[in-house]
Amino acid sequence: MTLRVPKAELPAELRENMIKQLGAVLEPTEVLWNNPKLAEANQEFSAKVAEWDAADASLKTFAHMAVAAQVGCSWCLDINYFLALNQNLDLAKASQVPRWRQSEVFTPLERDVLEYAEAMTNTPPTVTDELSKGLLDRLGPAALVELTVFIGFANLATRCNTAHGITSQGYSDACEIPLAARPETSGVASTA
Repeated sequence: MTLRVPKAELPAELRENMIKQLGAVLEPTEVLWNNPKLAEANQEFSAKVAEWDAADASLKTFAHMAVAAQVGCSWCLDINYFLALNQNLDLAKASQVPRWRQSEVFTPLERDVLEYAEAMTNTPPTVTDELSKGLLDRLGPAALVELTVFIGFANLATRCNTAHGITSQGYSDACEIPLAARPETSGVASTA
């Protein structure tokens, strides 16, 4: 797949900071910079999202990866696997997110979070009262609200990236365990 929107020239300071922090300039940022106001607002919101701490970081990372696997955003899978490495999360689990239903490595709570992420991503959403109540009982209202908005943000990012033709930049190549492939039939109902 090729980019459907050209990359825009970033300000030198932003470009240098990305290279310093991540080793490369993020393609989604280069594409969004065609509208600098939007790109800056997206960066500000992304930074605020990264500061939220009511829900466990691994649950949020795995949820974002589940959304990315379902939508087909290789860029989000790639960068989140890299972030999992840098956050010292369980890489064996992270590598299995695309096939979490078949994997034995996830706890019951992690499995429910992954199911919730997919249910929110389905079109139309398929979140059930039972699934929400189970997560509410175990996470509490603050963490569930945060997780829900985080998954919504993941949907925004993954869908924009795939629509723009943005694919993996190779961040996960630095990780020792390769990402598992998503099964052909995941059992997830979606009318997308």
